[in-house]
Order: sequence, then structure tokens, then C-alpha cells
Amino acid sequence: MNCALVTGASRGLGKAIAIQLAKDHGLYILVNYSSNKEAAEDTLQQIENAGGKGELIQFNVADKASVEQILNDWKEKNEDKFINVLVNNAGITRDGLFMWMKEEDWDDVINVSTKGMFNVTQNIIKPMLRKRDGRIINIVSLSGLKGVPGQTNYSAAKGGMIGATKALAQEVAKRKITVNAVAPGFIKSDMTKDLNESELKKMVPMQRFGEAEEVAHLVSFLASKKSSYVTGEVININGGLYS
Repeated sequence: MNCALVTGASRGLGKAIAIQLAKDHGLYILVNYSSNKEAAEDTLQQIENAGGKGELIQFNVADKASVEQILNDWKEKNEDKFINVLVNNAGITRDGLFMWMKEEDWDDVINVSTKGMFNVTQNIIKPMLRKRDGRIINIVSLSGLKGVPGQTNYSAAKGGMIGATKALAQEVAKRKITVNAVAPGFIKSDMTKDLNESELKKMVPMQRFGEAEEVAHLVSFLASKKSSYVTGEVININGGLYS
């Protein structure tokens, strides 16, 4: 049985992506969460309501030992299942001006996004290489492309993921594994709920924030067979906001 692992799938983009992958591809969804079990259960419930199947899988992507133990245990117990789609979505923000930024705010953001991508992908890619099949989709950000003041740590983390996406895609292309990144702009989610939407949407040519489901449809395409010749790409979904 083919499966998709979506990190940080308890809310926002991760939740929408997990539900869409179940709807579009009939994948068995591993709903990863770090601490918010109730929200993760809601994601799983919505997957099941849509006719899909899945389970919760708890680990902090930044903790290499925990990621290895939990994913290896899962693989041992589920020899009939194969994770052929990985969505590295987990991420956090700790915004602040660089000159006053605490070291822990830098480390935490880098460790969840960039190191988290390394921790999970290194474990999941090995079976993909053996089976010569896989889709890896990294959720990055407009911040990682243009840089956003007050988000030097987040911009660095997502910029690092972009560079890694392009390099890894070239390493594994011969094994029929694609590696792409999706770079959302302003999307309605928990991460943007405190932003001044009425003011910020004036910067967007489309004059609105995007919906999580719109990002999920793009990820779903990249997870499909239809995208088999697309790799190493960073696809923007930002309503035309580039500068």
C-alpha cells in the first residue's frame, strides 16, 4: 500500500495537504504532529470523512534520534506499506530583528525547518531509492526566496531548504525520485492569523491571501504521476507577489 507522510499535519497547510492527498490519490496518510494531538486527530477524522485512511505518528522533526526510532519502528510493523510521498511541511516562526534575535530563536527555526527536512528525508528516502519510486515535496516560503525583514532566521531556514531541494533532486533523479519545493506567499493559516490581512493584501497583485486548499492542490499535482518530469523546481504560489 502506498502512503504519504506529511510532517506538521495537525493544522494549516499540513492539514489541507494531508486531506487533499487522501482525496486525490487514495494514499494512506501518516499524519505527523509534535504536540497538538487533538488537532492531528481532527485531520485524521477529516481524511476518514472523505473516504480515506491513515494514522497519527508523533515525533518532533528536529529530534534526529526520535525520528529514526519512530519511523524505523513503523516500517518494521508495516512491511506491506511504502511511503512513496513525503511532504516536509513542519515549520515554525520566531520573528524579530536580527540584531536582537536570541540564539535559541535562530536555532529553533533552523532545526525544525531545515534540520527537520534532513532528519525525516534521510530516513524516508532509503526505501524510495531501493524501489526507484518517490515524490519529495518541501514546503518553503516566499521568505526563502526574497528575504523578509524581521524573519532573517525563517528566511535562512527556507532558503536552505530551497538549496537542498535543488541539489537532492539531481542526486536521485536517476532513481525516478522527484524533489520539488512549493513556496507559498500569504496564505490564510494559523501562522498568518496575527498579520494585518487588510493591509498586507494590498501588496498582492491578486488583492487577497491564498487558501490552504490552493496550496494543497499544487502539492497534490507534484505528488502525482503527472509531474514525473518535474524535479528540482521551486514553484511559487503567491498571487503574483514577487518583490
